[in-house]
Amino acid sequence: MFLEVVQRRNPKLVEFATELHQKGFISPNTYVVDLETIKNNSQAISREAKKLDIELFFMTKQFGRNPLLSKAIVEAGIEKAVAVDPWEALSLNKNGIKIGHVGHLVQIPKKMIPQILMLNPDFVTVFSYENAKNISDVSASMNKKQKIFLRVANENDFLYDGQEGGFTYKQLTEQIEQLEKLTGIEIAGLTSFPCLLIDGGIPETTPNVESMLKVKEFLEGRDYQSLEMNMPSATSTATLNLLKMCGATQGEPGHALTGTTPLHAMEDLAEKPAMVYVSEVSHFYNDKAFVFGGGFYPRSKMQGALVGSSIDSLRYYPIVENDPTNIDYYGALKTNDVKIGDTAIYAFRTQVFVTNAQVAVVGNITTNPELLGIYDSKGNVIR
Repeated sequence: MFLEVVQRRNPKLVEFATELHQKGFISPNTYVVDLETIKNNSQAISREAKKLDIELFFMTKQFGRNPLLSKAIVEAGIEKAVAVDPWEALSLNKNGIKIGHVGHLVQIPKKMIPQILMLNPDFVTVFSYENAKNISDVSASMNKKQKIFLRVANENDFLYDGQEGGFTYKQLTEQIEQLEKLTGIEIAGLTSFPCLLIDGGIPETTPNVESMLKVKEFLEGRDYQSLEMNMPSATSTATLNLLKMCGATQGEPGHALTGTTPLHAMEDLAEKPAMVYVSEVSHFYNDKAFVFGGGFYPRSKMQGALVGSSIDSLRYYPIVENDPTNIDYYGALKTNDVKIGDTAIYAFRTQVFVTNAQVAVVGNITTNPELLGIYDSKGNVIR
């Protein structure tokens, strides 16, 4: 999906990734991530957000909760992270990253609430009155008042399978008085996901935004003021103006940090591609070359790979699509004109944290490239 873009806009990353594999410094099934480009991308997004007075929390799941990359993003001006689940919050905190938002997309399990609130997150999202009460009970016992977001999810809103949950407008209007009696929480804002989608290269709002605005109007009628409007999905320099027009006060860049939102495949934006996936030709069967897998992603929209034994010998070959219901032990390419042991370079949209891939962080890519460290897909150091 991003192969042509990364070849053109970050060719040194392709070159160094190939060299690292051919010299045996990294294994196949490794994402190679360019730290300087991540930092530059973060600076670009941060500058634009500050102009628009939009607060940012950065997402780390796409690049495997990596501590080196997370610290570079903080240095670039985005000071706090959004944890997609409580385990990510714990991982980030262990590495010294402050938590701005947790509980969205994944709620906090009841017995983990004390552990997560001890991390002092700015905001916790709740999907229901029951969850809000659980948060309130723990927060009150800690002599705290936890700021919460209510997740809005009307019947006709856009929700991905496996991510359903939240308050309908009807539920919220019926339960608001009960919520207001909870002494350990403060309703500080609203959220939903996704608030933006990229359709044919054009960012468009989903019905979720209108649902959030309707709930905001209802709450303002009850004298709520300065509500945060947290509107994640496809947050980048190219979409921040649209988010501002929709009333967003917060965005949560993820793929934009690596230059891999759908928009980045269509046009050259401020963010450059910062990540490639490296594999190796394993064997041939039925005139197809098979490469080692483990890090492919069903929604990647990848189309092909560069294969060769050196930067000068890399050639493009189209993929054979895997059945997403099968384990990706291997990926396949429509060729038998390569050699076993050749490097295969991919660039596609991914979610590293749900793979078993490794992550190699590289630095000084344009001047004196170096391998800074190798991590697992959850951000733990391998070497």
